[in-house]
Amino acid sequence: MPVNADSKVLMAYQHISSRDNPWFKQLKALAGSARERRLQRKILLDGAHLVEAYLETFGEPELLVMSDGDCALDVMNLLDRLADIKTITMPPSMFAAVSPVTTPTGILALVKTPVLPIPESPAFVLMLENIQDPGNLGSMLRNAAAAGAEAVYLSEGCTEAWSPKALRGGQGAHFVLPIVEQADLVAAARGFQGVTLATAMHGASLFEQDLTANVALIIGNEGAGISQTLIDAASRTITIPMPGRVESLNAASASAVCLFERVRQLSLAS
Repeated sequence: MPVNADSKVLMAYQHISSRDNPWFKQLKALAGSARERRLQRKILLDGAHLVEAYLETFGEPELLVMSDGDCALDVMNLLDRLADIKTITMPPSMFAAVSPVTTPTGILALVKTPVLPIPESPAFVLMLENIQDPGNLGSMLRNAAAAGAEAVYLSEGCTEAWSPKALRGGQGAHFVLPIVEQADLVAAARGFQGVTLATAMHGASLFEQDLTANVALIIGNEGAGISQTLIDAASRTITIPMPGRVESLNAASASAVCLFERVRQLSLAS
């Protein structure tokens, strides 16, 4: 039974120790399979921060899962808030098997995959083509949420938005930002009611663009960039001027520069 830093015993939770337990089997499937996450429309959240972020927007999780052992203070505080939620505990070896990350924090939550509505005519969106690294994707979603983007569209070739690494990289962005997976970016770019700007190695300077009106920013694959078909569908191609002796930025860094250039321009215009 878990104990906190002051060695006070927590309330008795359901303890499971068999890998044949149905809860264990479901959790392990969700941790390791994007297909299972899509079929069940459920995901696992690792760590008190992500659980808190989900709680603030969508309410209580379906299940809490804890590893036997000491609890960190933030976990204890979370358990106090969610005292009525079904909670199971398991040995550390079993917890590691169901945790979706390589360095688990000791608490997981089983939740329904959030679905947020897309604004009818969004003024500021991010379109991502074939982003492969889930950590990069999570960072880009976090950048978009922080900069006030109203939606993010992911091409069919993008890594899964709800993968454990993307969730960890997003740090709660997934719960406040409408995300459209497997989107037809060419159709989205052509149908966007505003300017669509495709970032590339060459083009007009980002800093010479008027980003205060409706704008869609397009970021491409980490290595290959944006496909020619999508470039042709965009209003124009832009680039981030780089006076230093490097050719390009990391995709997540490029997204941050572009997104917050709009924030800067809006702040000057207000």
